[in-house]
Amino acid sequence: EAGVRLGDLNVELARYGYTFPIDPGSVSIATVGGAINSGAGGLRGAKYGTMRDWVLGLTMVLPDERGSIVRVGCRTTKCRQGYDLVRLIVGSEGTLAVVTEATLKITPLPEAVVVTLAFFPTLEGFYGAYREIKSARVQPLMMEFMDAETVELARQTVDVGFKAEGNMFLVAVDCNSEAVARIEEWLRKLMAANGATSVYTARSLEEAESMGLLALRRNLFAAQIAMTTKLYPGRRVVVHPEDIAVPPSKLVEAIRRVRAVSEEMGLKVSIGGHVGDGNIHPAVGYPVDDERVRRKVYEWYREVARIALELGGTVSAEHGIGLLKKELLAMELEHIGGLRALEIMRSIKRVFDPKNILNPGKVI
Repeated sequence: EAGVRLGDLNVELARYGYTFPIDPGSVSIATVGGAINSGAGGLRGAKYGTMRDWVLGLTMVLPDERGSIVRVGCRTTKCRQGYDLVRLIVGSEGTLAVVTEATLKITPLPEAVVVTLAFFPTLEGFYGAYREIKSARVQPLMMEFMDAETVELARQTVDVGFKAEGNMFLVAVDCNSEAVARIEEWLRKLMAANGATSVYTARSLEEAESMGLLALRRNLFAAQIAMTTKLYPGRRVVVHPEDIAVPPSKLVEAIRRVRAVSEEMGLKVSIGGHVGDGNIHPAVGYPVDDERVRRKVYEWYREVARIALELGGTVSAEHGIGLLKKELLAMELEHIGGLRALEIMRSIKRVFDPKNILNPGKVI
């Protein structure tokens, strides 16, 4: 049912050797219904994608006079029922229907996982390792990044107990148990050959957790909050995390351009994200009592959106549109020649919710 928490679901599935692989940062408290409506992704998106790839069927209630209950989708992975209403609802941000139940795909827990955490003095070194892994016919479970400035911020919020300095690259590769030593050695040598100054490895996710190899990445948002509160001590602040995605070949250019435009505007930026699929989360913040800085931040996120579009990417990879990105959605659709899609979306909204009572004003 929609209120089941993803963390609890995975505890139960693990008893049978399975998992539901979508793991947003809030996985311990995120619900099935919330993950469906937000189209959630997470750290394992490099291999498993987002919620739209793992929902087979839905039971939903429509906001009409009868409170109509509608079932769409199947219990099978192959299913053709005309237009794909399941994936229309996934990521619709609660604007079309109320989800009450879902049929989800699950996948076997990997037999083994090798985790490698490396730190590079340059972005070129990180990207060399990234490109080499991408070209090696390997589909990593995780590929996560934090730039050097953000690593320094994160170190101030969590004690990892090892040297963490430079641009961080976290990679997890699932495999059979016989391949663990070979993959561990391959990743270690690959990172070093591309200039990594520190490399740490673990032979399971549990060992990686106990060694703190995931701690810095899990503290990305905490680091971004700490950055902003330090900039504006004693004042209430808002942290604005962006959510762009670009083709992987454009990653370093995107990172450099986001940092450059932030510096030009006089804003301190933190950059990290799910680089396995080109998704980065740069963040800046502002004090709520300073309208001038707030306006500057809003201009910043428009500039970041323009960078993403110019590089062939998108303004919203996994965080959705909501209220703040309605203008950016129109910008993206106009950029790709798809502005007519907005009217189609409005027509769909009118069909599902003619009285406009579900999350009014969101998305479109």
